[in-house]
Amino acid sequence: MLVPTPSGAQIPMAQIATLRRVEGPAMIRNENGQLAGYVYVDMTGRDVGGYVDEAKARVQAAVPLPPGYTFVWSGQYENMLRVRERLTIVLPLTLFLIALLLYMNTKSGVKTAIVLLAVPFSLVGAVWLLWGLGYNTSIAVWVGMIALMGLDAETGVFMLLFLDLAYEERVRAGRMRTEEDLDEAIIHGAVRRVRPKMMTVAAAFMGLLPIMWATGSGADVMKRIAAPMVGGLATSFLLELLVYPALYAIWKWNFVMRRGTVVPQPAVSRGRADVGNAGLL
Repeated sequence: MLVPTPSGAQIPMAQIATLRRVEGPAMIRNENGQLAGYVYVDMTGRDVGGYVDEAKARVQAAVPLPPGYTFVWSGQYENMLRVRERLTIVLPLTLFLIALLLYMNTKSGVKTAIVLLAVPFSLVGAVWLLWGLGYNTSIAVWVGMIALMGLDAETGVFMLLFLDLAYEERVRAGRMRTEEDLDEAIIHGAVRRVRPKMMTVAAAFMGLLPIMWATGSGADVMKRIAAPMVGGLATSFLLELLVYPALYAIWKWNFVMRRGTVVPQPAVSRGRADVGNAGLL
């Protein structure tokens, strides 16, 4: 390559410069008014957050940065940090709204607390299935957890509704006198709840299981959203049928019946309407 001079002479490049081949960036980029070079990292088998935390420590120990240079981790990690900040607001707000709606529906703080117990019951199955499938914690997984909270609250309300119906039916019939009567009513209500609850869970499974075998664009994200819901519904179905009736019996016997007898209140006098509410002796 010849370099022209003002006098018109052509000087070979090799006479005025030292040439050597080196590796450099494919293109020159700038960001925030500074030259920027990108290093792309593809990884499998671990979560993004854990990898970046470990890589940060190693890079800081092995790569001293001259003055004026900065090192920024971007890509999916940067998106994850932004979504994590939003989740710190969304998760508590979701739990608060679920608890508020439950309280407005049941008009009882105890019943609301019993229904909210479905959330940890479902998280057991969600964590087990995520561990079995080898999925790491990600934004998609947290989205599935939030959706699972709503499903659990729905099934918990149905369970509590059938227990209340069985209890009130025995009270109106005057057969709620002993702890054995209470246990019989609760068992009757729980057994009546098995088929509707099984239908609810089966309908959710039929909609979610095809996602677990999906392939193609976006399938990885959808699987991580559906996995917590599939695993959570399985364990909440079993644990709600076992734990809800026991907690309901403890609450009714110790705090509502107060270890006494609940009977329908008799009429005040002839010619007046009978009082339909249950009395407490």
